[in-house]
Amino acid sequence: MFYPSLIMLTGMVSLIGKEPRFATEIIDDRIDGGHDLTIGDVNGDGKPDIILADSHRVVWYRNGDWKRFVMVDNLTNDDGVCIAARDIDGDGKAEIAVASDSVYYLICPENPTHLWTSVQLRQVPPAHRMQWVKVSDSTYQLVVLPKYSMESDDSQTQAPTIRTYEKPTDLTLPWKQRFIGLPLPRANDLEVYNYGHQEVFYISGAGGMMAFFFRDGRWIRNTADWLARGRRLGRARIGALASRNTHVFAAIEPTHGNRITLYTPGLADSVLVYDKIKRRVLERKMEAGYGLGMADFLDLGRDQVVAGWKRPNEDGLFGIKLYVPFNPYWEAIDVYWVDRGGIACEDLDIEDMDGDGKPDIIAYGSSTHNLKIYWNRSK
Repeated sequence: MFYPSLIMLTGMVSLIGKEPRFATEIIDDRIDGGHDLTIGDVNGDGKPDIILADSHRVVWYRNGDWKRFVMVDNLTNDDGVCIAARDIDGDGKAEIAVASDSVYYLICPENPTHLWTSVQLRQVPPAHRMQWVKVSDSTYQLVVLPKYSMESDDSQTQAPTIRTYEKPTDLTLPWKQRFIGLPLPRANDLEVYNYGHQEVFYISGAGGMMAFFFRDGRWIRNTADWLARGRRLGRARIGALASRNTHVFAAIEPTHGNRITLYTPGLADSVLVYDKIKRRVLERKMEAGYGLGMADFLDLGRDQVVAGWKRPNEDGLFGIKLYVPFNPYWEAIDVYWVDRGGIACEDLDIEDMDGDGKPDIIAYGSSTHNLKIYWNRSK
């Protein structure tokens, strides 16, 4: 069911003297209504695999031959399936959870290419996004963002709280649950960022973007880190500006909208000022923006933005673009097509898939029925 092909996309020499180049490989051109995508080492061979919630099943693609295996089938009738994968116990294999109307933890069989067993955890209301977040040296929690009420424009009436689940050593025992008040109406996305000393999760939606950190056995909202206050954000991603200690974030505005924006700290006398955030619009011609990520694809010492959309814009174009800053302050940018018209991008992820030290792009398109890797061949 997978049909590999390799196409080299040659970039133009940019303002910063780098040449973005991506080689496109089609992993599968027969996906059926994909809902979510993540990356994790499923079989413990040290290579990241692709995990896709496709229609009413969850499948994984083995790194190397990209053969597809079904993990669970007909787990739920709900279309809004999200998945999370991360090695949380240090055995080299990713722990995988799937959520929709409920949260399901998947138990790996002796042979991971066989069907997995699901353990159902209660979740009300249905889940929208979820991620594993590290809260101590040996403990992770599964953070689940609930789905908001589509009938309400100003409140998340069906989704008052974020839930977290902590996996017990014995899976026959209950999972420890915590509840976090949801401060944003119509919360849309969940982002986890590792600051080195601590992992923080962010939620974005109508009203901006907020940060939460774990301390003294509970989750605390960082009220000083309320970003893009008053803005209506869809997907949002944190990235590095000029060092791992200086950060920016990119967003799709409004939710599934037509703009890519970037928020950077202000500059006063060559000093970064975080109480004077600047908003820059990188893209105005998207249509149904869904895919978003930040990484240093070109080894510039600062991250670039990659974004994709799934419906033709006013020029009849859709696909994935790369936005490259001329300097650390994003005062000018170069823009490149990574995929022009070849994928109606529903979601994308970023991972070094071949161990060459360069981040690659993995994306899928539901209406184009394809899953692709864009291998980073930039110099």
